[in-house]
Amino acid sequence: MDKAPDLTKKQLIEESNRCVACGLCLPHCPTYRILQSEADSPRGRIAMINGVVTNRIPLNEKFILHLDRCLTCRACESVCPNNVAYGDLIDQARKIILASEMPPHPNQHTRKHQSAFFQTLLASWITRPARLERLRSLIGLLQNSGMFPLLQKTVFSNRGAIARMLKQLPSITFPVDKQHKKRIFQRSWQTFYPAIGQEKGQVGLFLGCIARITDAQTLNAAIYVLNHTGYSVRIPAEQTCCGALHQHAGEPEKAQQLMQQNQRAFSEHDVHAIITTASGCGAQISTTKESFRVIDISKFLIQAADWNTLTFKPLAQKIAIHDPCSLRHVLHDQDYPHQLLKHIPDAQVVFLADNDQCCGAAGAYCIEQPELSDKLLDAKIKILMQSGAQILATSNVGCAMHIASGLRDTGSTIEVLHPVTLLARQIGMQ
Repeated sequence: MDKAPDLTKKQLIEESNRCVACGLCLPHCPTYRILQSEADSPRGRIAMINGVVTNRIPLNEKFILHLDRCLTCRACESVCPNNVAYGDLIDQARKIILASEMPPHPNQHTRKHQSAFFQTLLASWITRPARLERLRSLIGLLQNSGMFPLLQKTVFSNRGAIARMLKQLPSITFPVDKQHKKRIFQRSWQTFYPAIGQEKGQVGLFLGCIARITDAQTLNAAIYVLNHTGYSVRIPAEQTCCGALHQHAGEPEKAQQLMQQNQRAFSEHDVHAIITTASGCGAQISTTKESFRVIDISKFLIQAADWNTLTFKPLAQKIAIHDPCSLRHVLHDQDYPHQLLKHIPDAQVVFLADNDQCCGAAGAYCIEQPELSDKLLDAKIKILMQSGAQILATSNVGCAMHIASGLRDTGSTIEVLHPVTLLARQIGMQ
């Protein structure tokens, strides 16, 4: 524990001591509900963190196991009567774990609590937007050629984390070239998309990292709706990952570096707000100390759009709304997607039951903890099937990929979309 700064130790002790072990968090914790283990509950993990920081218990494999099982969904924070900052505690504890596992030679990587695949993903891909753009084009080419399923069954079938991630990939779409009204292969987003009609203002659009590959559809839809509601959209090429994966992997310094890079990228433009389409990214970059207004797109549209200028096609279908944990427990903006979709005529918009429970995606959790993740996904799929919905709307790319993958396994025809994608369709986006 000597590697942790004294001030951090003091803060960890003070914050963890604020937990009075009342147990109100227990029924809201996904891992406790599955495992019924005190060590896999919020108050149990807090007690263990306190014990490690005060040197009363060892930082060993059991401690790491129980912390790794945490989804960081932060449902416990929403019900904690003492407002214990559990998210901060778990992130700092993972930093301590990572520091304790660092090998003596900087070129060696032997982190016990992270797979080699995840380490490579963080170090070589997530923070390299240009590589992600090329990877999207490669995956799209393989999917269009019909070779992708064959590769999944042969080359990657026994590759563990890689196979699990590839299984979740949707059909790849591409950025839209607005000038030519078509998708352009191997091309990134334009840096500026002008408003249609009189401009009400300019906003920045945050692309994220994984969404660049898997969710161009949502990003295109966001641009479409924003332009049709009078907002020009700027997309700085210098922006990068939000840093959430690094933050929750015990690398807050790297997360801060990415935050600063994004601040520099957007500070060059006079934008009214930075719009996010993935609530996980929004939860991370909303902690910025800069003067930017970071806001989820559903909330922004409800507050800023002039709905009298839009015409919606009716949609006589039942739409279930799934609340990503980051939207519900961190941003507390879960009501806005519902308000947004209520503008679609004839649509029956309902909240999915048990919406306070995580779907099991949780960033890289579905890759690192597949057994627990699959149990949470199975429960979410069961509830969705019982809802009778034809469409599931969710505001986070990781949740969308995870749930859609589970639905494909069952042969379900339920479509998983971001709320803004559904809205864009109903006002004319092809």
